[in-house]
Amino acid sequence: MKFGVFLPVSGKVVAGGGDVLAEAGQQAENLGFDSVWAAERIVQPWQMTTQYPYKADSQWTKFVPPDTPFLEPLTALTYLSAVTKKVELGVSVAVLPYRQPLHFARIFTSIDNLSKGRFILGAGVGWMVEEFKALGVDFHKRGAMGNEFLDILNKLWVAERPEYHGKHYDFDPVSVSPPPVRKPRFPVWTGGESPAAQKRAAKYADAWFSYFVKITAEELGNKFKEVQQISKDVGRDPSLGPVKLACCRPIDLLDTPVEQKAEDLEGTPDQLIAALKKFKDIGVEHMALQFIVGKYPERKKKIERFAKEVMPALK
Repeated sequence: MKFGVFLPVSGKVVAGGGDVLAEAGQQAENLGFDSVWAAERIVQPWQMTTQYPYKADSQWTKFVPPDTPFLEPLTALTYLSAVTKKVELGVSVAVLPYRQPLHFARIFTSIDNLSKGRFILGAGVGWMVEEFKALGVDFHKRGAMGNEFLDILNKLWVAERPEYHGKHYDFDPVSVSPPPVRKPRFPVWTGGESPAAQKRAAKYADAWFSYFVKITAEELGNKFKEVQQISKDVGRDPSLGPVKLACCRPIDLLDTPVEQKAEDLEGTPDQLIAALKKFKDIGVEHMALQFIVGKYPERKKKIERFAKEVMPALK
């Protein structure tokens, strides 16, 4: 199993320069993590009623207050491409409907080329109604827009003179060069946990990249079997190969043992090894970890300990 770790791209530590971000990326690389991940938020509404789907209390503003500094993730990954050498650079996740596909295809492949083929596009269709409204994008069309965006990425560097004529995006033959380093393009992992998200991964993506706050390995395995079956039913392009299973999970590494709950990743190194082996056994190939400690200095220590005491048993 491969492991990634989320970067400090929000909070006080990101203000006033990129030193902390560079240090975090280099630390992860030197510790043997396979990937680093930058979370995304374009704007942060002062007032919102949308429930946050990835936290137990559903409150985004308690998790990330509106005035919290938040770096733009693609810019952060571009910066990291210059200060790291081998770790993969992922965004988790870029909300596709916020973006014009050709413009951002150029940005994606630029990061991929600058990093010599280390970019991973984690892609989704969003959840925050207020953010869609602020950006002038129709929340109710986000799924269809995201699907067309993914379809464009799958065709853009395959055809000699690609063109596209869809409901939401329409263009005559164009070129977006240089092409990605990896062929036919950089990896695309789609997030989301709904049936529509499962279908999106099954049809368009290299991997299903879900983020369940609480889920057992058995439950995730059963949901991935659904994705695999859907991939057969929807006519997945054979050139994409079989859909893979990657995921994001919150995690906490502790000094003393705690009662184990199959839906959580929490405990001592030995407890985490046992819990993570279950996810490895059901086919998770790559797991991006979000250490839930609030303060970065403590989070940094836990990341280092995880790399030294947990990862070697799962590689």
